[in-house]
Amino acid sequence: MNTYSPSLPGGTWSLGDLTVTRFGYGAMQLAGPGVMGPPADQDRALGVLREVVGLGITHIDTSDAYGPRVTNQLIRQALHPYPASLHIVTKVGATRDGQGGWPTAREPEDLRRSVRENLAGLGLEALDVVNLRLGNAEGPQSGSLAEAFETLVELQEQGLIRHLGVSNATAEQVAEARSIAPIVCVQNMYNLAHRQDDELIDMLAEEGVAYVPFFPLGGFSPLQSSALSAVAARLDSTPMPVALAWLLQRSPNILLIPGTSSAEHLRENLTGAGLSLSGEDLAELDKIGR
Repeated sequence: MNTYSPSLPGGTWSLGDLTVTRFGYGAMQLAGPGVMGPPADQDRALGVLREVVGLGITHIDTSDAYGPRVTNQLIRQALHPYPASLHIVTKVGATRDGQGGWPTAREPEDLRRSVRENLAGLGLEALDVVNLRLGNAEGPQSGSLAEAFETLVELQEQGLIRHLGVSNATAEQVAEARSIAPIVCVQNMYNLAHRQDDELIDMLAEEGVAYVPFFPLGGFSPLQSSALSAVAARLDSTPMPVALAWLLQRSPNILLIPGTSSAEHLRENLTGAGLSLSGEDLAELDKIGR
């Protein structure tokens, strides 16, 4: 059963038997430029992670491909042994090349290796949630996920994964995954300006499955709109927190994973996401994606 607490914007949501704050944190930006290599200031990166936990956030999103291996090692260094309330979500299905690209890695042995590397990097015996990343850097692509997803189901049966999800997936792939095994979340690109998953979000909400929007590199740069700026100014806020507040009010199954390498921006996003948007605000913001 999903509950809502006033302690953080949006309260909490249940990923299977795991309770997480709807306002989470995405660790991708802790790596170096282009999500490659170490951060310029490692102490600052570790401080952001400690601030995440200190603020009461219990949902961290990561991947061994970030860096690669950088963000997982930072998470382990900053937070291990982990608080019992903290849940780390990772993803597999892509790797990195020397040019900073994201080639797919969804063959069974690729996935087994990636799960082992995530376990080792994070210092865990089992991963809370593993998302199968589909498509490519351009977005979702049609095609069956059966072989790859069944490999993750096998690893789940071995006790290495607690819960499964899919990322960068079409609605048809979400349905196919659910026909094979239960999933607790879908992680796709979605924001005020990119509303292609509206129908999918509503369907998942009815089924009790979380939807976790991510954003292309550059964050909300497509959302530099006069409407967003006007609402933010009216609320004495800034565009990013208002866009996050809109997501929290869009549907109760939406979980946020905004990333930042700044503790100051983390606190700003958290405070701003607690904004209560009026009907007028929502109507004005909804026009951005129409």
